[in-house]
Amino acid sequence: MNEREKFGSRLGFILVSAGCAIGLGNVWKFPYICGENGGAAFIIIYLIFLAILGLPIMICEFAIGRGSRTSVAKSFDVLEPEGQKWHHFKWYSIAGNYLLMMFYTMVCGWMFYYAYRMISGKMHGLSVLEVQNVFSQMLTSPATMTGWMIIATLLAFGVCALGLKNGVEKITKIMMILLLLMMMVLAINSVLLDNAGDGVRFYLIPDFQRLMENGIGNVIFAAMTHAFFTLSVGMGCMSIFGSYLGKERKLTGEAISIVLVDTFVALVAGLIIIPSCFAYGVEPDAGPSLLFITLPNVFNHMPAGRIWGTMFFIFMAFAAMSTVIAVFEAIIAANMDLFQVERKKAVFVNAIAIIVLSLPAVLGFNVLSSIQPMGPGSSIMDLEDFLVSYNILPLGSLLFVIFCVKKNGWGFDKFIDECDTGSGIDFPRCVKGYMTYLLPLIIIVVYLKGYYDMFAPRGPKVLTFWMMIAFVMLALVLNFGRTRKKTAK
Repeated sequence: MNEREKFGSRLGFILVSAGCAIGLGNVWKFPYICGENGGAAFIIIYLIFLAILGLPIMICEFAIGRGSRTSVAKSFDVLEPEGQKWHHFKWYSIAGNYLLMMFYTMVCGWMFYYAYRMISGKMHGLSVLEVQNVFSQMLTSPATMTGWMIIATLLAFGVCALGLKNGVEKITKIMMILLLLMMMVLAINSVLLDNAGDGVRFYLIPDFQRLMENGIGNVIFAAMTHAFFTLSVGMGCMSIFGSYLGKERKLTGEAISIVLVDTFVALVAGLIIIPSCFAYGVEPDAGPSLLFITLPNVFNHMPAGRIWGTMFFIFMAFAAMSTVIAVFEAIIAANMDLFQVERKKAVFVNAIAIIVLSLPAVLGFNVLSSIQPMGPGSSIMDLEDFLVSYNILPLGSLLFVIFCVKKNGWGFDKFIDECDTGSGIDFPRCVKGYMTYLLPLIIIVVYLKGYYDMFAPRGPKVLTFWMMIAFVMLALVLNFGRTRKKTAK
């Protein structure tokens, strides 16, 4: 077996891990929910939940990866006590990575397509209706969607084929540095627009009246949910980067650095979007319509809008691409560890597999649009997103935490020893009770509330059915920490 690859620098590890965490939700969701829920008042609550919810789960993943020196495909086999069955989780985690890429590669292709249209000037001078039609025509064109999905997939796998240091680390560092620089330039331009001040105040000045109007409970849950999902924990992606990490530094400080980068991107994205929308009297929607309909219209009315629009969609393409590269690396590493194959073979096989597996999401907007698995108006992508966001991420995170604290798992003492190896910030031992009881409870609440919010509007019968499914899934995950596998005498 080849010697385990390692990151070439601390900066590389931080930026690659941050690139995995930084996703499209940072841009099309965070600024909107922040503004709607009290601006800076929401940000304070959000940061608290990042510290008490997202950060410890990320540290658990890093510790499992570094402690086992392998991907999630083998990490539980290495660390679990003899006779336990935690290693079965590998299939759940690997499936989550594939599921995410089955629609995220398509969305990454959308970013490349819009960057191309901005660079070529094909968005310049279009009316509001024409901008809307560009998005609709893209969705209804299987050839366009498939072509750009394939381009995004092959580019990302091409980076992974170059190896950890020369490919994933080197290219992601360049993309992330350019992304951060472009964000700063875009944010400065946005806040200097005429009438942008109203947007800055809406976004950053605490508005406790807005917070109370939405209900303090709703605001707290919105902050909790976004803090949980923003870091891409629960699928083992952070675990693979932990396995590439040396023992020189303690894990808590490294995880804090990644959380800070992720939060910085989310906050600056708001400074790009919210003031621009206010400056031109446009409602800052959340979701795809913000990126593909609202903002192109804003750029068309902005001085030098073609330049700013091009820069924005290149930044968005980098944000999406950094996530795709990171998850592809997790998939490749799992294949290499599980099947003992070389990197290039794992890249070749998975490039074909991901392209094929991504086709249902692509065709779900056109050829297969009659398939509406989550109800009228839904698409195949909605089902895949539901499986990842509402199931894989929360339940996977729950299992990582339980494994690190339970005696029949890795155990809290071994987890702490791994976290505190090296120089830097110690992980506080006093939080053992919190991580054993309260943190799993919070994750369970996030999981069940997600199901409730998704299915409650569809009536009590539908809600009852799906909540039963949620409890069954939860019971299966909790069973990992309780049931022993029979062993021969």
